[in-house]
Amino acid sequence: MITITISVPVSMHSPVDTKAIVANLYSENYRWLRAWLYRRLQCPQDAADLTQDTFVRTLTAGQLADLNEPRAFLATVARRLLSNLFRRRALEQQYLLELARMPQAFSPSEEELALVREALELIDRLLEGLPQRVRHAFILHRLEGLAQPQIAERLGVSLATVERDLRRAFLHCLSERAA
Repeated sequence: MITITISVPVSMHSPVDTKAIVANLYSENYRWLRAWLYRRLQCPQDAADLTQDTFVRTLTAGQLADLNEPRAFLATVARRLLSNLFRRRALEQQYLLELARMPQAFSPSEEELALVREALELIDRLLEGLPQRVRHAFILHRLEGLAQPQIAERLGVSLATVERDLRRAFLHCLSERAA
């Protein structure tokens, strides 16, 4: 039996009610959610991790008393976490491919790799919420070093669209960093 200890901001319920709501939500949906995630990931460890992350996000959101369709809500939270996981893995894979293309003389230390991973995760968080094309244009420009005309050609959009997308991504990153 897994025990979760999290302070949950539920304003209209007493701590006893909140504990009962959490216990009920967890016991009725844990296995279903883990199986749902396993079907999408095909990895029991990742499914278990994302199941726990989904419940943590749900519990800290403070909307427990308002859940009319808990499975739909949990699935929505889990889909967002899945999207973040896949995006983070794609960024890491892209970085590893670039490392493989480098001459053998360059071998980054574990500390350098950890710093790069942290930077990639920060970039991923900063770009979260932007449309896919805007994120892709930003990554092509900032991480792969492509010029705007090359990005326009690769994405099949006009140069003005690329300029607008890059400006939007840059301003979004600035506002996220300021927040």
